[in-house]
Amino acid sequence: MRKKTAEVVLPLPVDFDREAFLDFHRRDVQAVAERVDAKRLDKALIWQQIPALLVVEFSEPGQARVVLQPDSDVPLTGVSLAAFARHLLGLDQPTQEFETKVADHPLVGALVRSQAGLRVPQSASPFEALSWAIIGQQISVAAAVSIRRRFILALGRQHCSGLYCYPDASDVIATDVETLKACGFSRSKADCLLTVAQACLAESLLPQIGIPENRLKTLQKTLLDIRGLGPWSVHYALLRGYARMDGSLHGDVAVRRAIQQLQGGATPPTAREAEAWLADFRPWRSLLAAHLWKSLSLIDN
Repeated sequence: MRKKTAEVVLPLPVDFDREAFLDFHRRDVQAVAERVDAKRLDKALIWQQIPALLVVEFSEPGQARVVLQPDSDVPLTGVSLAAFARHLLGLDQPTQEFETKVADHPLVGALVRSQAGLRVPQSASPFEALSWAIIGQQISVAAAVSIRRRFILALGRQHCSGLYCYPDASDVIATDVETLKACGFSRSKADCLLTVAQACLAESLLPQIGIPENRLKTLQKTLLDIRGLGPWSVHYALLRGYARMDGSLHGDVAVRRAIQQLQGGATPPTAREAEAWLADFRPWRSLLAAHLWKSLSLIDN
């Protein structure tokens, strides 16, 4: 059946952190791709190659109403939208299991209890997660958001709502290095993004959500072989794009600063020291990183 919109209503856990989800999508105050208010997210995205508007509403207690509004008719099912929405909201992440495992840890236990129910908000697609990681390499969040905005305006397709969809691999492959440089990409980042986009279209480098852990490990190795992608970019992309809970974010400056805060050290640990410390929290290292980020109130990671 073909219809213009699809809608699902999802029950939310009692400890669901609505503000953490909405804050993740508030990165750009100019709101070219996302509009956020106290109880609602509007996000433009590409759905089956059609510009669409995703609406996530929290107007009723204990539930999220999710509506997809494509610009033209595409096959829509409540089941596929529900699975996508559950992923986006982080509803299937093993938060309770993680919280139980670390409850008695002398440094982390109290922190996690104070942030119980924290989930990792997901990007709308694995490609969005990886391209955002490429944009954010070795620059400030403010600079990355500015480049992201110019990237969306230059390459994104506009939904009838006025919002611009985050570019997908087909949009990127249709451009060139000079256009990306005009958005603020360095030459090396532009080359890396074009390589990733080409591989996505030619070899399905980034499959859709819901792939098993063994495939994620293979994907991690493949991504690390691409020039310009280091461990931080790859682990971050798998965290935000696939909700992988066991990537090591030891190279993240904020993670290391949060570890310093917990340990009471004079300086942050080195990346190698942070990697060794995080190893004790397998298979939950990514989820712990989210708690460490929030402990510093870094809501725009």
